Amino acid sequence: MVAVKSGGELKNKKLQSELAQLPAVDELLREGAKRGLIPRFPRPVVAGQIRELLAEVKAKVLLNERPVKAMLAEAVFWPRLEQKLIDFLAPALKKVINASGVVIHTNLGRSPLPAAAVRQIAAVAAGYSNLEYDLDRGARSIRYVNVEALLCRLCATEAAMVVNNNAGAVLLALSALAAGREVVVSRGELVEIGGAFRIPEIVTQGGAVLREVGATNRTHLGDYEAAINEETALLLKVHTSNYRVTGFTGRPEMRDLVALGQKYELPVIEDLGSGNLLDLKPFGLRGEPTVAETMASGVALATFSGDKLLGGPQAGIIVGRKDLLEKLKKHPLNRALRIDKMTLAGLEAVLKCYLDPATVIEQVPTLRMLTAGTAALKKQAQRLRRVIKSSCGLKAAKLEMKVAAAVSRAGGGALPMVELDTFALFLRVPGQSATRLEVYLRTRSLPVVVRIVDDWLVFDPRTIFPEEYAEIGRACQELLSLSLK
Repeated sequence: MVAVKSGGELKNKKLQSELAQLPAVDELLREGAKRGLIPRFPRPVVAGQIRELLAEVKAKVLLNERPVKAMLAEAVFWPRLEQKLIDFLAPALKKVINASGVVIHTNLGRSPLPAAAVRQIAAVAAGYSNLEYDLDRGARSIRYVNVEALLCRLCATEAAMVVNNNAGAVLLALSALAAGREVVVSRGELVEIGGAFRIPEIVTQGGAVLREVGATNRTHLGDYEAAINEETALLLKVHTSNYRVTGFTGRPEMRDLVALGQKYELPVIEDLGSGNLLDLKPFGLRGEPTVAETMASGVALATFSGDKLLGGPQAGIIVGRKDLLEKLKKHPLNRALRIDKMTLAGLEAVLKCYLDPATVIEQVPTLRMLTAGTAALKKQAQRLRRVIKSSCGLKAAKLEMKVAAAVSRAGGGALPMVELDTFALFLRVPGQSATRLEVYLRTRSLPVVVRIVDDWLVFDPRTIFPEEYAEIGRACQELLSLSLK
């Protein structure tokens, strides 16, 4: 009697036959070496990617999607492996062209650095430096001593220090000056900063007790005074740099709050958020006081960011009274929050740009972008259109382009009520979704980040560097090829 095999048995036998065709990793490694993949790529990395690719092949075989022979074909397997190796070893953090018009773009690394800062960072990063070494005395020194002198001069204050970001600066100040005691804050200033971090949480994490006063829209000086008791450590003022409450609102003048603090011998600390060393009001950018103006009001300490309106690297800067700064410098948390040599090098170079108010705008990209005029921006948008036409050649006829008025944003939690008038290049490919084209632009090897407005791709020249125009032209040429498929 002949046994009849079931359909399941036949299927399993077929799968086993297919899987038996999978080559060994060592065999593929030898072939990869012959093809030059080794030593072009590290052998362990090649082996790992081969294993991953074989696992993908096996999974597809088990799902009965494709036979092994088709997936291991020379024209399929080896190009796929090479691309996997390239992708695996490519930098995760890469250059991006910001055509969005958002100047201090948090997701794109905030402020681009001045050329002088880039050079100084490269010089310091490439070798050793006098990070904590006084070359004149031949003895150990404090790492932020050089930038402290610059900050004192630019901010009109007697002492300064730097940690890794502004949230860290506020946390350090509270930990050193208010742990176990109360910190008085207006309810209208209990802000949430990026990443869902909130002022109440930072106060609590600093070991202090939050004492809320006033209402969301109005807080009076008397509200602060009524909250002061023997447990009060300080008064905290938070500049609402990432939003504004308008209408029936009210806050005490800083000088009055400082006078109240002096009456009860309590320091007043202001978290400025973005921080600003240059008066931007002549350029129509209102709402952000300079740090020097804040210090002139008599606050004991002010904290602000290095990578927002200042236009430098990420840092949390603290300026103010020397006696209070000494407490912060000696606090154990300071070591956990300290900045590295590259941040210091970049920050020093950026601060030196501010020593000459006549040239600082041209030297610091963030300031140059924020203060750019509409006439110049219109010319840049028109130039970008010409570059794209030239790059696309005869195919440019398939593009629709127009230069029109638009609005840029400061971004980075700064100048929330300010709309920056601009002229942008609007582009679309008839028959193609702007969403699909936008995805392609931001996922190419050199990403281009744009906005979409009414199914148009919007390229805002405010945030595009002149040397990036040619690359945008190539990207648009690619869009046309993409649209023909």
